[in-house]
Amino acid sequence: MPVVSLAELLESGVHFGHQTRRWNPRMAQYIYTARNGVHIIDLVQTAQLMEEAYDFMRNSSERGRRVLFVGTKRQAAGIIAQEASRCGSYYVNQRWLGGMLTNWETIRTRVERLKELERLEESGALDKRPKKEASMLRRELGKLQKYLGGIKTMRKVPDIVVIVDQKREHNAISECQKLNIPVVSILDTNCDPDIVDVHIPANDDAIRSIKLIVGKLADAIYEGRHGEAAAQEDYEEFEEGIYDGEYPDAEEYDDEEAAEAVEVVEAVEAVEAVEAVEAVEAAEAAEAVEAVEAVEVAEAAEAVEAVEETADGDSEE
Repeated sequence: MPVVSLAELLESGVHFGHQTRRWNPRMAQYIYTARNGVHIIDLVQTAQLMEEAYDFMRNSSERGRRVLFVGTKRQAAGIIAQEASRCGSYYVNQRWLGGMLTNWETIRTRVERLKELERLEESGALDKRPKKEASMLRRELGKLQKYLGGIKTMRKVPDIVVIVDQKREHNAISECQKLNIPVVSILDTNCDPDIVDVHIPANDDAIRSIKLIVGKLADAIYEGRHGEAAAQEDYEEFEEGIYDGEYPDAEEYDDEEAAEAVEVVEAVEAVEAVEAVEAVEAAEAAEAVEAVEAVEVAEAAEAVEAVEETADGDSEE
């Protein structure tokens, strides 16, 4: 049974890339065509590479490799947190802090500070501090939880890093390259497949697309660790809140990214409208063909009857 079907990929909008003017030529081999100024990703290759990525993640998990998920864009933040938590991995879903991997010893001191403040809060010790001091400490706690909460249990740099949006997370990829940490990345049509180790050509902007791909990678990690896929009820428990905004806001897009997102959505809607029109036209054409065939059948039947009547008349004579 395949990891993901073409139907699932299609339904999730995995095939929609970026506008053609923003493409990376190195992605040409994974692009099927272009429609209304938007590149369409070849889903056959996506399905094949998804199989390879799944096997890589499952086998790595079986060997005890630890994984860090990174996705700080608004659409990915909640999915990254929930899928990483579901499979027992680490995550960064807010701003990537410079040196998070290459300067891990310094980052680890901040993680320890986070744990210390959480202990003070849980024990009620903060309530015994002066009001102003307690307020400052709680503000510090909130900031540390926002940026470091997903790596609170990480004792050393991860063995594998999963990236959503290669362009946005270029600093994380750069640190992985310096430390020779394998990178698994979703590649949209504006990305470079040569700078990551395992890639999956897919739409990295749509929530449903991100959810499908990241969810499959989390399944692979879970299966490698537990020897079987996650139970459906466990999966559904972590799905709650993904689409209704019940997760921390990630850093917002800049104006250029927001404008492009709107343009892509409009272009995609145009493509879907064209496909809908084509479907209607095809249906109408089919009905027309059926009508013509029905007329031809009726005419043929009438011709047969006429021949039979002529034959009967001849025999009577």
